[in-house]
Amino acid sequence: MVSEFILLGLSNYCELQVPLFSIYLFIYTITLMGNILINVITMDTSLHTPMYFFLRVLSFLEICYTSVTVPKMLVNFLSENRSISYMGCLSQMYFLLFFGASECFLLAAMAYDRYMAICNPLRYRLIMNRRVCLSLTVLSWFSGNVVSLVQTAWVFTLPFCGSNQINYFFCDIPPLIKLSCTDTSQYEMQLFTATILVIFTPFSLILVSYIFIISAILKMASAEGRHKAFSTCSSHLIVVTLYYGSGSLIYLRPKFIDSPDSSKVLALIYTTITPTLNPIIYSLRNKEVKGVVRRMLRDMLKRKIFSHGK
Repeated sequence: MVSEFILLGLSNYCELQVPLFSIYLFIYTITLMGNILINVITMDTSLHTPMYFFLRVLSFLEICYTSVTVPKMLVNFLSENRSISYMGCLSQMYFLLFFGASECFLLAAMAYDRYMAICNPLRYRLIMNRRVCLSLTVLSWFSGNVVSLVQTAWVFTLPFCGSNQINYFFCDIPPLIKLSCTDTSQYEMQLFTATILVIFTPFSLILVSYIFIISAILKMASAEGRHKAFSTCSSHLIVVTLYYGSGSLIYLRPKFIDSPDSSKVLALIYTTITPTLNPIIYSLRNKEVKGVVRRMLRDMLKRKIFSHGK
């Protein structure tokens, strides 16, 4: 019975360990700063709307999601001891799946919010009240928890009696089931079915929402109105494409194109690069966020000048 696992990562490339540590420490720092900044900016009273409430929750999930894997990964880049306990591996995988699945469902809630804002603007504030926003958030977290509990329980009921070396940067489903000393074909079919449901159920809701949104936008008489409506949805669409695209490549790839190195690269993109891009996408493409940032910087500058004047 295995009592601990070894996270191999890219340990066979010794010369890359320090450069990789520096690169991913920088990326992790940018991710934390960017998502914390989004939370601070959206606390501004002018941004107390459902869209920015969901954006705050998304940024919080991104911080948690990256913090599940990256700190341990950074330690392993500089350490010869790359072990993780059985319970540590279980916990890491549970929280990785929990935050990842919750984000899948939250993106669907954000699409519904955009649908209500564009297709039903007169009743938007009435329907998307604080109670509804909180309920959708709790539902997304509850769904993520159920998915994570089921998947983690399935994986860790498998017997691990052979090698304990995980050819990956962290504990995740695909590399772990390869270590099982039993036939996992039935489990792999269950995993594939569950992944289809987890990815495509919220994605289908997003797709339906945007079909109605695009239809409503095209019916708008004003070109300025159409441009404004498209601009409020573009950031969300880019994030959905990045998130679901990279997630599908990891969990739904056919075996014949699967290779350890490509899996590791995709995992790094999925868990570090995508969370870093989210705050950049939402801030660069959003006039309201840029306006609040400019006002905050202006106020800080005034206070600094005023304090020096004293």
